Amino acid sequence: MATKVYIVYYSMYGHVEKLAEEIRKGAASVEGVEAKLWQVPETLPEEALSKMSAPPKSESPIITPNDLTEADGFVFGFPTRFGMMAAQFKAFLDATGGLWRTQSLAGKPAGIFYSTGSQGGGQETTALTAITQLVHHGMIFVPIGYTFGAGMFEMEKVKGGTSASFSPRQVHCNHLQEAQGLYCLELFEKENKTRPVWFSAFLLHNHIFFSCDFFWVLIINYMILFHNNHSCLAFTY
Repeated sequence: MATKVYIVYYSMYGHVEKLAEEIRKGAASVEGVEAKLWQVPETLPEEALSKMSAPPKSESPIITPNDLTEADGFVFGFPTRFGMMAAQFKAFLDATGGLWRTQSLAGKPAGIFYSTGSQGGGQETTALTAITQLVHHGMIFVPIGYTFGAGMFEMEKVKGGTSASFSPRQVHCNHLQEAQGLYCLELFEKENKTRPVWFSAFLLHNHIFFSCDFFWVLIINYMILFHNNHSCLAFTY
């Protein structure tokens, strides 16, 4: 059975969408993986989008919260708004309360990618605040880290932008997003094959949530409550 990976994104001007397409290519290059693009619903009216010079939306299907239950793993993408994910994506996650209540997404791996309109535009805080969404669902955060190697330090081409939130320039991927999709999917498949069934049950039973951050050192202590006694363990990551 193929491993299903959903690349779920929101994009107003098409930049995040370009990243999502590259991630899908990388994910689809892994044998036995079915990678599919989804976009979250738009919350702004057409009149507002027109005044903001936003181009028409792509043909990627609109995802619903229940669609998430069908996937084995995710890569979520969004632009940054004041150091956090765009409100459209947050609104979609806010609608997943039913899945949170049943912990239907617990134990599923998820990576993130994002785009800002300026240097120092909140890249790190966007990653930091996005992780809390995964933690509440009991999902496992999969950062790309520095696994791309020397390509992340290549300086011959201009990457990133200056202080301008709107830009018609297209993304120079440097194959990084494709590599992220490939890396995430390799881990997703490994996790699906090696994690025993009892581990998922253990996560749900004891409410353990694992997470880490791409740029920041996060120290997260979660208390594991046992039914038979009052002892607890604290994990630091």
